[in-house]
Amino acid sequence: MTITETPADEVRNDFDPVLLAVLANRLDGIVREMTNTLLRTGRSAILNTARDFSCSIVTADNELLSAAEGLPIHVIGSQLLTRSMERHHPVINEGDAFLHNDPYDGNTHHADHSILVPVFFDGEHLFTAVAKAHQADCGNSRPTTYAGYAKDIYDEGAINYPCVKIQSNYDDVQDIIRMSKRRIRVPEQWYGDYLASLGAARIGERRLKEVVAKYGVDTIKTFITEWFNYSERLMIEQIRQWPAATLTATTNHDPIPQLDQEIPLNVTVTIDPKEARVLVDLRDNIDCVPAGYNMSEATALASGMTGIFNQLTESIPYNEGSFRRVTVALRQNSIAGIPAHPSSASVATTNVADRVINMTQAAFAGLGEGYGIAEGAIGQGPGMGVISGHDNRRGNSEYINQLYLASSGGPASPTTDGWGFFGIPVTAGIMYRDSVEIDERKYPVLIDECRMLPDSEGAGKFRGAPAGRVTYGPTDTPMNVIYVADGSVYPPQGVRGGLPGHAQTVEKLGIDGSVESLQSAGNVILQPGERIVNITNGGGGYGDPKSRDPEKVRLDVEDGLVSLERAKFVYGLDIEINSSGRAALKSD
Repeated sequence: MTITETPADEVRNDFDPVLLAVLANRLDGIVREMTNTLLRTGRSAILNTARDFSCSIVTADNELLSAAEGLPIHVIGSQLLTRSMERHHPVINEGDAFLHNDPYDGNTHHADHSILVPVFFDGEHLFTAVAKAHQADCGNSRPTTYAGYAKDIYDEGAINYPCVKIQSNYDDVQDIIRMSKRRIRVPEQWYGDYLASLGAARIGERRLKEVVAKYGVDTIKTFITEWFNYSERLMIEQIRQWPAATLTATTNHDPIPQLDQEIPLNVTVTIDPKEARVLVDLRDNIDCVPAGYNMSEATALASGMTGIFNQLTESIPYNEGSFRRVTVALRQNSIAGIPAHPSSASVATTNVADRVINMTQAAFAGLGEGYGIAEGAIGQGPGMGVISGHDNRRGNSEYINQLYLASSGGPASPTTDGWGFFGIPVTAGIMYRDSVEIDERKYPVLIDECRMLPDSEGAGKFRGAPAGRVTYGPTDTPMNVIYVADGSVYPPQGVRGGLPGHAQTVEKLGIDGSVESLQSAGNVILQPGERIVNITNGGGGYGDPKSRDPEKVRLDVEDGLVSLERAKFVYGLDIEINSSGRAALKSD
């Protein structure tokens, strides 16, 4: 589809602004309907309770048009997927669908299976509907979708689908289906999730055709041009409010077993308000490592972009128009850039990506008071681990699923405390926390506790959210738990005087009550009666804790999030609990 280019600062007077808003919201509504379809029909709990998937609409010119509430790590980069489709399939037809999970060619990581459905109207390709869903299993050599252990793609073991055609004329390509079922541990669960993703993309196709039929192709094309330019103008206005600056930030990912050393990371952010442009430079980072922690191009782009969009004080659409003003500079064969095959990018959507977002948003604190955001909880401990084993309730059948139970600390900002269930930076609070009841019904797991941990917040004028504590284990058969935690050695940091959040810890509780500390990344087999415990990170604080509003501290004490001792020695306030259980500031 060819869109007429109009300079962003040229305001057209012949396109109804009301219609602009109507169509923008109509497209977001289509994406939300796609999302609801996948949520309601997905078979694995990682989809139908945690919502680890995203839907989007991309133009035929490979520009992200609408993503509604998609996860930033998933949808910023959707255009890379459709460019791959165009490159590998010069001729596409109505009724085609493509399965893409290749991290070397535009996808995030192997576990994210993306369904691409080209949308035609009167024979013209106008859009591509995209449904990207994290799988419970992707065929890795070990039962996990996060193969931190993998020294390369071959050790990783996942099935790679380099944008393969999986439907032609609306019918499945059975060769691809059969191959997939042979390599997936619970094949019918995978196939059910595939159908859910395909159904979501086909819903998007149907609804987009209805919109074009109602308004006409010419009106839709003009709308797209105007919507992108409007979004770009909003971004221009935002960037021009920032001072000119070159900001640098560094961080370290915790040591990983494969390297026995930390992973250093660097970012340079250049703000040019005169030209209304921002450069996020990630090129000054180490080469790919022989482990699964390398980022893909899609996740590096999304993480750098997310660190910038997290600074915005106005609501600006995530689309090609607003993206035009931000450049993310990446280097080939870099851990925070574009991976060189066969380097593994299995953990590309978390861990290092979390660190890149954190340090980018924290760098803005160097502009002065009122700028920047502290660092948020990072990595995926057992509270977000992949569990697998056999279920006696269903004839000793095999099961596998990623949990999303942990409550982890969101970062403080210049105006607000951190979110209580932030998740991790790449999900930014958009994913759902698992339903304990649904997890226990679907899988032979017993979840003992999911709670917030007192005195674990990064203290500040605005505090980070508290850490969480999760404890679970198998019911009556052994359970394998694989996880890739971070934030134990280098927990999330505060900015502008704010304190760091709680460090992440992992422990194993024996049947005899013994406690064993576990490494940050692990593959643990739990016997019935044993438990794994994950204390996640608290979020970093913003500003001096002594400047925090005393009423906010009092409420935190009353809610059990801050102890009397911490209120006194960290926040400088004497607080007492009266006979009715209410907290009150002590009078002089």
